[in-house]
Amino acid sequence: MTIDPALKQIADKVEAGVRLSFDEGMVLSTHPDVLTVGQIANIARERLHGNTTYYNRNLHLNTTNVCEASCAFCSFARLKEGMPSAYTMTPEQALEWIEKRYQPGMTEVHIVNGLNPGLPFSYYTDLLRAIRVRFPALHLKAFTAVEIHYFAKKFDLSYREVLEQLIDAGLGSLPGGGAEIFAERVRKRICRDKVDADGWLEIHRTVHDLGLKSNCTMLYGTLETREERVDHLMRLRDLQDETGGFQAFVPLAYHPDGNRLRKLGAPTADDDLRMIAVSRLILDNIPHIKAYWIMLGIKMAQVAQRFGANDMDGTVIEEKIYHMAGAPTPHELTVVELERLIRSTGREPVERTTVYEMVGAK
Repeated sequence: MTIDPALKQIADKVEAGVRLSFDEGMVLSTHPDVLTVGQIANIARERLHGNTTYYNRNLHLNTTNVCEASCAFCSFARLKEGMPSAYTMTPEQALEWIEKRYQPGMTEVHIVNGLNPGLPFSYYTDLLRAIRVRFPALHLKAFTAVEIHYFAKKFDLSYREVLEQLIDAGLGSLPGGGAEIFAERVRKRICRDKVDADGWLEIHRTVHDLGLKSNCTMLYGTLETREERVDHLMRLRDLQDETGGFQAFVPLAYHPDGNRLRKLGAPTADDDLRMIAVSRLILDNIPHIKAYWIMLGIKMAQVAQRFGANDMDGTVIEEKIYHMAGAPTPHELTVVELERLIRSTGREPVERTTVYEMVGAK
């Protein structure tokens, strides 16, 4: 089989461990031969992780979906208390929610909420402290950079002050949500009342400076161009060069049900697999690329393990944000199911903690 010279040149650079440029990112993002793009990404993936695919035992907790932001792509949020499907848990109700779903061996609770104008900052610190006391085995991965920015603005605190108080309450790491797409042109149309790209990056810079790890994301499939996708990856790579604090990148496909962008339709299989592959090749300094099965679908997340991904996320139990946007995937997977799915791709499942320590390793 002959390979297009443009892809062959990129493959040679990847084999040699040479960093790719923006223009080469554009070649990968637009070349019709997505299978070869995936094969090149698999070279980088196996160099970093061999045959291993990671997963973890985690819960997804959303204690409020009341949110004063009005993102065009969101199906989860409700603008005010009292609206249909709007809810806010007390810390005690959150503990009860976890108690009903907690299983021995779980290592993480992932907490993301709406921007609820009726809650004091103590709600969030009390929530973390309560979970830390009742469930000390759970790592608290909580609050996106969008939420951190909101807390800082609402309660007249700096990013550092917000994060220091949350860390004191038990925060262990930051999820990567809220990055959406960094291009200002698109943000003005889909999430104009969220933190901007510079603010999102500054919050993660501060998180890393305080000694915590975080993830990073990109929402793709709305109004962005291929160039804007590559630019987003380049900006993440630049911050990682500076701080080294990102541990995983999670490409997030737009889901169209129940929101104002539904006429766009969902990203295609080519979009999904290409995003995984291009991410692995451009983000040469971010260790892990996650194929989030809730968002991609189980079968696509399996295929992604040969397109550059080395992680399938975890048991999840019980995701709301993507399911309220029409995700047809299950609300959870068992460890047995995850390991079976990973092994059927020819990969070896390895259970990890949030910060990629191997569970059971000595």
